[in-house]
Amino acid sequence: MQQLTVSDGTTMGAYVARPSGKPNGAGILVFQEAFGVNEHIRDVAQRFAALGFTALAPDLFHRTAVGFQGSYGDFEAVRPHVSALRTPDLEVDVRAAFECLSTQDGVDPNRIASIGFCMGGRVSYIANAAVRLRAAVSFYGSIAPELLELADRQHGPLLMFWGGKDEHIVADQYRAVADALSQHAKVHEQMVFSQADHGFFCDRRSAYEPGAARQAWALTQEFLRAFEVFS
Repeated sequence: MQQLTVSDGTTMGAYVARPSGKPNGAGILVFQEAFGVNEHIRDVAQRFAALGFTALAPDLFHRTAVGFQGSYGDFEAVRPHVSALRTPDLEVDVRAAFECLSTQDGVDPNRIASIGFCMGGRVSYIANAAVRLRAAVSFYGSIAPELLELADRQHGPLLMFWGGKDEHIVADQYRAVADALSQHAKVHEQMVFSQADHGFFCDRRSAYEPGAARQAWALTQEFLRAFEVFS
């Protein structure tokens, strides 16, 4: 884990995955689920590294539990750390992560994107407002009503994935996000997999839906290519 200094004086660890060959100039911030920078998040970072990206996954729980990795079956152990997160804290964490990634060898600061899952899907949306990203991808991130005000601050185009069977984020909620983005003329794509539940992309979770996960991964790559994050 690389150690980053955040502007509020805290220190944040970050997992960095680098391409084995020549970097393609692209960078991506990978934002964790509520279960930490665990094997799944590190695997996502490595998948991007295999495409030539430099990927950085910051430890967003660094204020309450450094290096925390929770069990998918024990959300009660996770809840205090999620509850302690505040948008202003996340914004300074994002800036620290973005600045670190921008200075990595082989990374073009103008070709940095973000991706996040669950809690990290919300953070990816916050990040796209906090720093000038080329593009942002959000998987089933709960966008609270007060975060809709960030719609007009979104910098890069957004790709957002939702599960049609997700009881945590229902259709009215993700439609409100889409409406807010459209109201402010932001470029965005909204993909709903009707047979998928919350967490469908993670093959470590019981909700894993392989068909939707494969399609979402392919769409993510095409989206990032379309907006010239990588080629």
